[in-house]
Amino acid sequence: MTTFAITAANGQLGRLVLEQLKKRVPADNIVALVRDPAKATDLGVAVRTGDYDKPDELGASLQGVDKLLLISGMMPGAAGANQHQNVINAAKKAGVTYIAYTSVVNADNSPFADLGPKHRGTEDALKASGLDYTILRHAWYSENYTESVPAALANNALYGSAKDGKISSATRADLAEADAIVLSSDEHHGKTYALAGDETYTLSDFAAALSELAGKDIAYVDMPQADYAAALQQAGLPDELAEALAYWDSCVAQDAVFSTDKTLAKLLGRPTTDLKTAIQAALQS
Repeated sequence: MTTFAITAANGQLGRLVLEQLKKRVPADNIVALVRDPAKATDLGVAVRTGDYDKPDELGASLQGVDKLLLISGMMPGAAGANQHQNVINAAKKAGVTYIAYTSVVNADNSPFADLGPKHRGTEDALKASGLDYTILRHAWYSENYTESVPAALANNALYGSAKDGKISSATRADLAEADAIVLSSDEHHGKTYALAGDETYTLSDFAAALSELAGKDIAYVDMPQADYAAALQQAGLPDELAEALAYWDSCVAQDAVFSTDKTLAKLLGRPTTDLKTAIQAALQS
C-alpha cells in the first residue's frame, strides 16, 4: 500500500488537503508532518515532526513514505527555497519516490520579488532531484480578500493597492481538493499545473459584489503602496506583514495572479467556487 505524507498538515491549507485525502485513501496510510505534534492531535492520522529547518529530523519522519505533498513554507526568497531543498533532500534519502509541490500561479515570470524566486528555485530543485513530481501552481487565495470583508463593512470601503489588476483566485478548499486528487493518483507525474479560478475580477468588482450581497455601498479605494502599508499598520497589523500585504497588492496590479487556465475546474470535475459564493461564506462566518 502507498503511504502518503503532507507537510504543514496543521495549517489552513494542510488541514483541508488532509480531509480531502482521507476521502480517497485509508487514513492509516497518511502521515501528517507538523512542527509541533502537540498541536495536531485531532488530525485523525499518524503525526510526525516535520520542520523545514531540521533536515535530519525530516529524514527520520519521512521513513516509509512513498508520496509527499510539500506545502510551501512562509519564508520568502532564497531562504524559502533552501528550506524546500531541505525537504527534497530528506525525502530522497528516505526513499520517497514522488513529491507534489504547491507553487504559485505564473511562477516562471512572476513579478513577486519574494515569492517568485522561492517557487522557481523549488521547481528547479524538484526537476533536478530525479524524483517523480507534480508542480501545483496555486492561484491567489480568495480568502486573501474575503478575510477583509469585516473591515470593509466597518469602514464602508475596501482598501488596497491593486489598481485594476486582474485576479483569478480560488478558495483554499478548491485548491486543497485538487491537491488531494493529484496526490492520490499516478496520472499527473511530470506535469506542471496552473490552478486558477474560473472567474477573473478586480478589487472594484469585489467591492461591487460585496455591496450587492451586504446591501450597503462598499467602494474600492485604491491607495499608493506606502499609504496602504501605513493604513494597515495603523489598523494594528505588524509592520512587516503590513508592508508585505501592500507589496503583494502592488504586484497584483501587474496581473501577477491573473490566469485563464481552467485546469483546476478540470481536476475538480466542476466549476470552481465563484466570487459571490466566497464572499457570502465570509458574510455568514
